[in-house]
Amino acid sequence: MAFMAPSSSSRPLQFHEHASARRAAPALLRRPRSRWRRNQLVCSLEATKQAVQEERPAAVNGVAGRTDCYGVFCTTYDLRADEETKAWKKVVSVAVSGAAGMISNHLLFKLASGQVFGPDQPIALKLLGSSQRSFQKLEGVAMELEDSLYPLLREVSIGIDPYEVFQDVEWALLIGAKPQGPGMERADLLNINGQIFAQQGKALNAVASRNVKVLVVGNPCNTNALICLKNAPEIPSKNFHALTRLDENRAKCQLALKASVFYDKISNMTIWGNHSTTQVPDFVNARIDGKPARQVIRDTKWLHEEFTKTVQKRGGELIQKRGRSSAPSTAVSIVDAIRSLVNPTPEGDWFSSGVYTNGNPYGIAEDIVFSMPCRSKGDGDYELVTDVTIDDFLWERIKKSEAELLAEKRCVGHLIGEGEEELCEVTEDTMLPGEQ
Repeated sequence: MAFMAPSSSSRPLQFHEHASARRAAPALLRRPRSRWRRNQLVCSLEATKQAVQEERPAAVNGVAGRTDCYGVFCTTYDLRADEETKAWKKVVSVAVSGAAGMISNHLLFKLASGQVFGPDQPIALKLLGSSQRSFQKLEGVAMELEDSLYPLLREVSIGIDPYEVFQDVEWALLIGAKPQGPGMERADLLNINGQIFAQQGKALNAVASRNVKVLVVGNPCNTNALICLKNAPEIPSKNFHALTRLDENRAKCQLALKASVFYDKISNMTIWGNHSTTQVPDFVNARIDGKPARQVIRDTKWLHEEFTKTVQKRGGELIQKRGRSSAPSTAVSIVDAIRSLVNPTPEGDWFSSGVYTNGNPYGIAEDIVFSMPCRSKGDGDYELVTDVTIDDFLWERIKKSEAELLAEKRCVGHLIGEGEEELCEVTEDTMLPGEQ
């Protein structure tokens, strides 16, 4: 089957430490069992607002104005007046969950330095940990950011309560998630991490900017993004992304190596589907130095077999050689994903992102998060690309990834307001090597 879609100046910083973070035990561990019963998704808007008020920690309403800080972060000044006199851009507020982890260890300094939002864009970082232990690590992260003297970094706040950390944020980078441990089935991971992203979705819905952009990195990221957006009904579903940019970058690397060209010659690279071993790196629409990839790489067997396998196994091979997971390149891919949304897409090119499928032009099942080709005008929004070709080879593999995501969706129905928890049919372990 063939388918053709229709055509600066350095200034002191301000540091906020949320009051609830100083309590003796992590909030998630201290909540009574009755709290979990209240966490079921309520679909009506008024009932959702009521549920949010019930489950939101009481301390949230009492932390305003409190500052517990050290060093240069204790110095305060009138940010608004200073921006008006210095003609700085309005500060962009970015929340990062899992901020004490390895990926964030690489990402935060790229954000603070201006590599992501631009050299003239001041930034406020809101760092979310998961426990009192992680809070202490966040203090160390804040100290490192302090010592780095980034003139664009105007504020750092840390906490373990998403209802506090996500207050008024314009970007939420959800990295923190439980890794897949030895003997853990994918179904178990879906339920455990799904609960995390359901709660974070509710917090974003309650306190974040109404136009917040959400990038889900924690795996299984496609379904976690679906859970998050279903628990945030007041935020546009189009604003949620699952990170498949690392897969795109790996695919570009392999095409460049095979064609003996540099990376910048590779364009129009798409990752279709789930961030798993069912993902579909698309060589049909990819271009090398402006030419269709299949005209440059004549080795059809390599394209059909080795190319996809190499992209899928890249993380596992990296671990074998380095002894560590792909945290640095994941951080780079997060930077690339954001920059693709805040900068205009080059003429004729596109990028990959896991986005909500409702209204897609390809015939992919609706109401899931699926990686597809996107273009942006640089305003944080995107549109789906229509000038792509889907042949029989691609379509067969796209449908396999679609089926996997539909099965994952059934597993988390109790977290997205679509029924009670039931036996999960996801039995095959399709987690990408190196990301377990």
